[in-house]
Amino acid sequence: MTPVQFKQHKMLLKSAGYRDAPALTLNSPNGHMPHGREISLSWLSGTILTGVTGVLLMASALYVSFDGRGTFATPYSALGPTTVEDSAPSSDGKLVTKKTDRVRPVAATRSDREIIEASIRENVDGADRIRRQPFERIKATLATSATALSSDIPRYDPIALLRKNQPVALAEDARTINTDIYGAEVEGEVTVKEASLNINVAPAPAINDQLAAEYVRTTVEGAFSGSDSIALAYAPENVPGLRELSSASEGFTSVAQNVSVVPKSPASTNETARTERIISVKQTSPIADVLAKNGFTKQMLTAIERTMRSVNPSTEVREGFRMRILFGLEPGTETQIPYLLSLYNADERHLVTVARTDQGRYVLGAPPPGIELPEEDTEEINVANLPSLYRSIYETGRKIDLKDSTIERIVAMFAYDLDLTKKISPGDQIQLLQTEPDAEGHRELLYIGLQLAGTERHMYRFQTDDGVVDFFDENGQTGKKFLIRRPLKGGGRLRSNYGYRIHPIFKTRKLHSGVDLAARTGTPIYAGGDGVVKRAQWVSGYGRYVELNHANGYQTAYAHMNRIADGMKPGVRVRQGQVIGYVGSTGYSTGPHLHYEIKINGRTVDPLGVRLPRDKSLPNQYRPKFDQTMAQINDLMAREASTPFNVAQASR
Repeated sequence: MTPVQFKQHKMLLKSAGYRDAPALTLNSPNGHMPHGREISLSWLSGTILTGVTGVLLMASALYVSFDGRGTFATPYSALGPTTVEDSAPSSDGKLVTKKTDRVRPVAATRSDREIIEASIRENVDGADRIRRQPFERIKATLATSATALSSDIPRYDPIALLRKNQPVALAEDARTINTDIYGAEVEGEVTVKEASLNINVAPAPAINDQLAAEYVRTTVEGAFSGSDSIALAYAPENVPGLRELSSASEGFTSVAQNVSVVPKSPASTNETARTERIISVKQTSPIADVLAKNGFTKQMLTAIERTMRSVNPSTEVREGFRMRILFGLEPGTETQIPYLLSLYNADERHLVTVARTDQGRYVLGAPPPGIELPEEDTEEINVANLPSLYRSIYETGRKIDLKDSTIERIVAMFAYDLDLTKKISPGDQIQLLQTEPDAEGHRELLYIGLQLAGTERHMYRFQTDDGVVDFFDENGQTGKKFLIRRPLKGGGRLRSNYGYRIHPIFKTRKLHSGVDLAARTGTPIYAGGDGVVKRAQWVSGYGRYVELNHANGYQTAYAHMNRIADGMKPGVRVRQGQVIGYVGSTGYSTGPHLHYEIKINGRTVDPLGVRLPRDKSLPNQYRPKFDQTMAQINDLMAREASTPFNVAQASR
C-alpha cells in the first residue's frame, strides 16, 4: 500500500468513527465499575451468567406450558374447516355452508361393490346348462379431491389413449363371457335336453278345470298385493282398485339428494384450499387399509401408526368407527394431503387425533371442535380445487381397487367423446359391471356408465363372431372419434375458445375461428384424423400452417407451428395421431401455442363443442345380438344385490 493510499484509508476510518486508542486492559479495580478501555472480569462474567439464566428460565416455562411436546401441528381452526354450526339447510333442505364468503357444498358419497347372481344359460355338448353365475357391480361417486392416490398417474395424452382404445382379438380358446340370462332362477346347476314328443300319445292331465280356475283366481289376486307383478298383465280391465303405480302417483316424488348448486363469490387469493371428509368403517380391519383408500401414502401410514401406538397398541379399527380427515393442498402442487385425522368409536366418542406438523411429521394433536357426525359418509367440496375428469377417474378407480390397465381402458373409451381436462361436477358418478375373477385373478369388464353433470354415457362390451371384443354405446358406436379434439401431446392448456373476442394484437373484435392450446415450443402436433395434406406452408398471420382434408367434407387446420414435420406436402396421406408439426409462435402470435380449426364444408365450427361422427360402428348383422346383450347387462345393473359391501371405506 502506498503512502497516499494509506492516508486515504486512514481518513475514511476516521470519518466512520474509528480512532487510534490504547488496547483493552484488565486493570479495573475489583468491585468498581470499569472506565474507558478497562475491563472487569467479574462484571463480564456476571452479565453472561444473567443472560444464560434468563434463557434457561424461559425455555423451562415454555416446556412446561406445552406439556413437554417439542413438535406442534397446524391448528384445526387455522385450516378453516366447516362445522355443523357453520352450516345451514338451504330452501330445498340440502346442506350448505354460510360462515365464510365462499360457500362450500357438502355432498354425500358412496363407493359400493355388490355381488349380483343370475341364472346363466349356456350350451354344452348340445344341451342347455343353466347355472348360477356371480357378477360384480360397483357404484361410486367420482372423487372431488385429488390426493396422493393419483399423484403418479400418466400425463394426459390423447394419442396414447387412442392406442389403448383398440379392439382386442381373443384367441379361439380364450374365455368367453356369457350374459345369457335364463328367465327363471335355479339353485345349483340344471341341464335341459330337448326330445321329440310323440303326438299320438296325449299327456295325462295334471289338474282338472276347477283347480285351473282356482290357480288363475289366486294368481290375479296376487297382483293386488304386489306378490306377483307379472300377473297384472292378465288381470281384466276396469277392475276397481287395480291400477299401475308410478313414482308420480299417491304424491310420491323423486328428489335428487346429492349436493346444492350455489353461486360462489370470488375467492380470496390466500384462502386455504381444504376439504373435510367423514367416513364410516364398514368392517373391522387395520387402519392402514382404510386410510390407503383415502390418499395416505405408505410413509404417512407408517408415521401415523407409530404415533397412534403411543395411545393404543392396536391400530385396528372396528366396524362402526368413524373418521374425520382434513385435507389441504400440498405446497406447490394440486394434490391434497391429509393434515388432520380424528378417530371416533361407534358411540361417537373421540379416541385420538393425529396432526401433521410443518415439517411433515405426524404427532398427537388436540381433538377438533365437536360436531354431530352425519349418518352417511360426506365430504366438503372445494369447488375451486375440483380435479379434472381424467384424474378423478384415476383417483376413484384406484380407490376401488381397479387395475391401472382397466382404468386406462375406461379413460380411453371416453377420451374423444368428453373433454377429460375439464373439472368434474360434485355428484358425478361411475358404474361398472365385471365378472368374478378367474383362477389367475383376472376380471373382464362388461359395462361402464358415467353420470356427468346431468348427462349419461354408457359403453357395453360386445364380442363378434371372429373373436374381436370392443365397447359400444347404445347406438352401436365405439368411443373412438373421427377427429381428435386436442391434437397435440399432453392435450395442451386451453388459452382461447372459439367465438368472437378482442384480438390480443390488433385489439379489434373479430371471430376466433378455432381454439388456442398452449404448450411448450417443440411439443409434437398430431393429425386430428386420417386424411390428405392440402397445404403445408407459411400463411400470413397463421405462420407455419398445415391444412388436412378428411372424409365427408371435414377439414382441420394447424397454425403457428415452430416447424412443419418432414415429408408434409400437398397430396401426402396421413394417419390419425401421426406427427405433422411442432408447437411454435410464428405469425401473429403472443406465445407458443397451437391454433386448431375444424371446418365442415368450408365453415369453421367449435373444435371442443361440435358433435363429431364416430370412427367405427357395429355392423348391422350383429345388431340383434348386441341389443340382447345390452338388455341382459341392463337387467344385471338393475337387480337387487346378493352381497353388498363397501369397497373403499369411503367414496372419495
